[in-house]
Amino acid sequence: MKNKINLLFLCTGNSCRSQMAEGWARHLKSDQINAYSAGIETHGLNPSAVKVMAEAGVDISGHKSTHIDELRDIPIDIVVTVCNHAHETCPYFPGGSKVVHVGFDDPPKMAKEIAERGGSNEEQLDSFRKVRDEIRRFVETLPEGLVD
Repeated sequence: MKNKINLLFLCTGNSCRSQMAEGWARHLKSDQINAYSAGIETHGLNPSAVKVMAEAGVDISGHKSTHIDELRDIPIDIVVTVCNHAHETCPYFPGGSKVVHVGFDDPPKMAKEIAERGGSNEEQLDSFRKVRDEIRRFVETLPEGLVD
């Protein structure tokens, strides 16, 4: 069997989207991918992301918000930026890592907008569920969709 791909999901704060992507990749593709996630900043793990992933049978409660600099010693093959800010400010990766952008909506921002309109907690969680499911569908295509 060929070597696993070292794949990094990069987001701004490594609190939600990149954490969900890492969780899905570990859950669905651990035979092909060594999954990591990090942020260009660290914002802590979002409890709503943990909750909706647990609903889908994926435990990310032990994850921590990781700064990209903490992974500098890992030879990353592919970096997937999952938000526009991370894509626009993606740091240089030595060794020729391929960088691919696959943007997803920001669940905390969506939930905040729902709350400001008077939406329920359940409606706010639905924004996390929507993105969780979109990320799952993307991860199911890996790694074939990213390698040359």
